Amino acid sequence: MRTVLRFVLPLLLVVASANSADAALTIDLSYVDQQSPQYQRFRDWVDQAVDGNPDYGFSATDAAYMYRITGQPQYATLAVQMVDDQVTAAESAIALGQAPDVADDSYLYVGDLIGDLAITYDWCSSFLTADQRTRWAGYAEQAVFNVWNPDQAQWGGQSFPWSGWSIDDPANNYYYSFLQATMFWSLADDNQPWMDFLNTVKIPLLTSYFAGIDGGSQEGTGYGLSHKRLFYLYRVWRDSTGVDLANENDHLTDSIAWWANATMPTLDRTAAIGDQARVSEPVIYDYHRELMLEAHRMTLDAAAQSVASWWLNSISVQQMQSGFNFREDLLPAGSGGSPPADLVYHAAATGHLFARNSWNTNALWLEFDAGPYVESHAHQDQGSFTLYQNTWLAVTENIWSHSGIQQGTDVHNVLRFEQNGNIIPQIAGTVSTMTYTPGAGGSVHAVADLTPAYDGNAAVSSWTRTVDFAAGSLTVHDTYSTDANTAATFQIDVPVQPTINGLTATAGNLVITVISPANATLHAIDWTTVDSDFNSGWRIDVSGGSGDYVVVLGSTVQTGDEIFADGFD
Repeated sequence: MRTVLRFVLPLLLVVASANSADAALTIDLSYVDQQSPQYQRFRDWVDQAVDGNPDYGFSATDAAYMYRITGQPQYATLAVQMVDDQVTAAESAIALGQAPDVADDSYLYVGDLIGDLAITYDWCSSFLTADQRTRWAGYAEQAVFNVWNPDQAQWGGQSFPWSGWSIDDPANNYYYSFLQATMFWSLADDNQPWMDFLNTVKIPLLTSYFAGIDGGSQEGTGYGLSHKRLFYLYRVWRDSTGVDLANENDHLTDSIAWWANATMPTLDRTAAIGDQARVSEPVIYDYHRELMLEAHRMTLDAAAQSVASWWLNSISVQQMQSGFNFREDLLPAGSGGSPPADLVYHAAATGHLFARNSWNTNALWLEFDAGPYVESHAHQDQGSFTLYQNTWLAVTENIWSHSGIQQGTDVHNVLRFEQNGNIIPQIAGTVSTMTYTPGAGGSVHAVADLTPAYDGNAAVSSWTRTVDFAAGSLTVHDTYSTDANTAATFQIDVPVQPTINGLTATAGNLVITVISPANATLHAIDWTTVDSDFNSGWRIDVSGGSGDYVVVLGSTVQTGDEIFADGFD
């Protein structure tokens, strides 16, 4: 016999639901082409679950979508059963004095689980019993309340406080999960208190933050993929309420350019910025495609939409690889399109400068970092650079780690400051700055003040890094000042074992030449001997500087696109 538990909530939030037969949670699915291979693949994926063989990651939302598209009852029946199983499992856990799965990992999965419930509760309402509606509503209300009230969180009358991680941080991937649960439930239940809470507190916080973000994410390219959920929420909110959050500021549209420029010329990888927890090397996957599909759907900018179409039709992932993402492939990618007009792109709010000498697949590509270091998934990479041509030339050693979350300065292409043998870390909550001057054919001159990254530490009183990307090479000029007990080492992480000959090192197609100091010493370190987390990769340490380093990095590959300007003033 199933134990049915009452969920205890403050009286302020206990409201009567409208329980209207009309769907309040609206997603316009008129874009779905039922003759397309994408639809047929999604239909087969759902039918497999209806037949009792759901594949990994299949959700009640998948079944509810098929019911919404076709009106066929077997899909609604499956969705209802899956959500009722979720609620029943939660009731069983609570009866044992435990928190249900929806609370796991600081409520990270609340958006998916309550999202499933809300869509099914609304779209498949005629398939629910009165008892199910009551139980589901109590469970959903408690979950959403707990998210935003961590000190008062409870299950079954028992206190279950939690940290409240990121409930006020719209830059964080958790925040979008919390928003999804609240948005979907407030729409499905016609719940005015939660709607008011969203409209007066949480949505203004979101839109205000992104008004200052010129594309991309301060969490990097790994966790920045969470914007695929954010852009989906924009679409659901617009379809349900008529309010277009996506175009209240430029972030979504700018993100199209940001991700296009952050994609390697070979169109199969992205820049390795921040934690890469899913896979250490940032290869293009379904999540990248989903993010751009949502942005393509929502932007009102024709030029940006053209770039999105070009990118979607050019990347290595031309259709979703995993079944649990098939639903997202129903969104149209458009046809044709063109790459961005410019070869240099700077996003000040995320602190990334991108440049390439063409949009051809064998172009030489640069990324240079100087900006905010403010998120937990960001790295101590202020002042770092990455070079790519056909493959990685110089890149953070993090992508050759098992974990993908090596954050320290020692794994990035920066100056490494050490005092009495201890590495001096960059400090979170600081903001470095950059100025740049673009030239012809993708050339760029940039100057970064990286002193703030050390937050007033007397050991590093100044550090300025100047980069010149021109004529098929990158020149890096560092000037710095330290105390007497601090040494600075110029470090370059490379994927393959280098050979060193005096002031020159060669690693694959990368040639590194030290111009200053003239008495510099070059030394190579095998990362696999440093820490078992690293599966490959080498670092070249250049030492001997006393306030100045000048290093030139060039590729031996000729692209036919070396039409850079001769130099800069």
